[in-house]
Amino acid sequence: MKVDPITFAVIKSGLDSIADDMAYTVVRIARSEIVKDVMDFSAAICAGDGQMVAQAKTIAQHLGAIPEAMASVLGKYEGDLHDGDVVIMNDPYHGGMHLPDIFMFVPIFHSGKRRAFAVVICHHTDVGGRVPGSNASDSTEIYQEGLRIPPLKLYDRGVLNTTLEALIKINVRVPDRVWGDLSAQFAAAQVGKRGLEKLMQRYGADDVDAYMQELLDYAERLTRQEIKTWPKGTYSFIDYIDDDGFSDTPIPIKVAITVNGDGTLLVDYTGSSPQVKGALNSTLSFTHSLTYLSIRCVLAKDVPNNVGLFRCIIVKAPESSVLNPIMPGPCAARALTGYRVFDTMLGALAQIVPDKVPAAGEGGNSVICISGLRPNRQPFIIVDMICGAWGGRPDKDGLEAVTNASQNLSNMPVEVMEAEHPVRIEDYSFVPDSCGAGQYRGGVGIRRSYRILAPEALLQLRTDRVKFHPYGLNGGEPGGLSKNYIEIGNERSAIPGKITRNVTEGALLIHEQAGAGGFGNPLLRDPSDVREDFLDGKITAEFARKHYAVTFGPRGVLDVEGTAALRSSRDAPPLPEGRYGA
Repeated sequence: MKVDPITFAVIKSGLDSIADDMAYTVVRIARSEIVKDVMDFSAAICAGDGQMVAQAKTIAQHLGAIPEAMASVLGKYEGDLHDGDVVIMNDPYHGGMHLPDIFMFVPIFHSGKRRAFAVVICHHTDVGGRVPGSNASDSTEIYQEGLRIPPLKLYDRGVLNTTLEALIKINVRVPDRVWGDLSAQFAAAQVGKRGLEKLMQRYGADDVDAYMQELLDYAERLTRQEIKTWPKGTYSFIDYIDDDGFSDTPIPIKVAITVNGDGTLLVDYTGSSPQVKGALNSTLSFTHSLTYLSIRCVLAKDVPNNVGLFRCIIVKAPESSVLNPIMPGPCAARALTGYRVFDTMLGALAQIVPDKVPAAGEGGNSVICISGLRPNRQPFIIVDMICGAWGGRPDKDGLEAVTNASQNLSNMPVEVMEAEHPVRIEDYSFVPDSCGAGQYRGGVGIRRSYRILAPEALLQLRTDRVKFHPYGLNGGEPGGLSKNYIEIGNERSAIPGKITRNVTEGALLIHEQAGAGGFGNPLLRDPSDVREDFLDGKITAEFARKHYAVTFGPRGVLDVEGTAALRSSRDAPPLPEGRYGA
């Protein structure tokens, strides 16, 4: 094929725009807060043979799992897919991730031939199971976690499968929200279908097919070229999940990345924990996804996000491990393990491309799920995912109150949560001194407290970094730890990071998320930046003195002479030139 670079660029941008239009459609139509406000959903386009060619700017953790889910769909329905068909699935042991994430695949035909697929994934508020929200970390087998859906046709040649519809609705606690979000997925897929049909009408279906394949090859070429510039060798790193909630045993995630001369990588997770009892097991598709996105984070910006990049990466994850479980291993809280895979991968990549990797973030979003019955006996389910802090970067401070770098989530607005559910948010703030000190400090952690207004409720926590600090890099210090409390009356007590328990009306739940690690020697930080953090309430005067050797006079005025003397006593570099005002 002779590639016209202008047409190639237009089709590439067109595919990206269509995928983003699909994502906007989900936001406009979805019923649940977890989708429309927290934005826990994804959209993508695959070629006619199932290879993913374009992604929306949505959940990075989801998107790398699409190839295996697609393979499962094609394994069942290849030769039996028609215009108007819609296939859904969520089973972790059929290429899925965890049961709340329902995949939807819509084949797109032109001139009688299958040319593409529109793919939409949403995290649903509930898919049944033993615990509302279907996301508990203390389930012990997949059968407890909810309704498992292997690849099945929701629509067959445009006709709704009412049996499957009835089966889904009767098994979930909030059917209106679940079916509403499935309808949003369907509508988004139709937007993708119309956009692709227009693209094929303009450029010709055969040419669009050919350019899709060229786009995959292009991504592979760019990825190989960049990896070939990396230092050859094997680079290892290990990080830990606190525990699985059933024992105090830490869960190691170990990786060894081998950079080969042909522009490929071998990512070997040998030495990681065996499969665990709690629901932290990460399916192989999800482990692949986290591996791919970690490497994508350190590549040049112009590398397309498609499976061409994946071709350059070989992943080895031992069977029956926490990164490749076997039946009936529970997977509901697998995202936590995915976050630690991301942290571990970045720790190894920091040895390969140190100028592109930040220190560890907060360790992944915290999930606080509160459920119960309203006075009218109708159920409510809150699935709050708290987005926290980025680690210090090689040239900038870390951010706070933003999505983890492996996701594209948003913090749920307090007003939305309080308007929709019997809960009151009494504190939503930063946790002072939780950042890891560094020349570029880590982001500070988030505190959120929830007052229970229902007569009783069920609380589920999925939090981590209670025991293991987010690491710093290049001399930066680790971030602060996560903490959880419950306050009943005037008595406050600490509670574990992974727990399911009943709570009564008036109880107050407090979660303090870990802060992020710092980057670089703290004594190289500009004292004026330390002062700004102090005035913003992100650090205290004691933290500034202890970690940065910076002291303040009255009203936060920088004590230049005292700081110079204190830094000199610690063999710190001289203060940078400049004035430090009141």
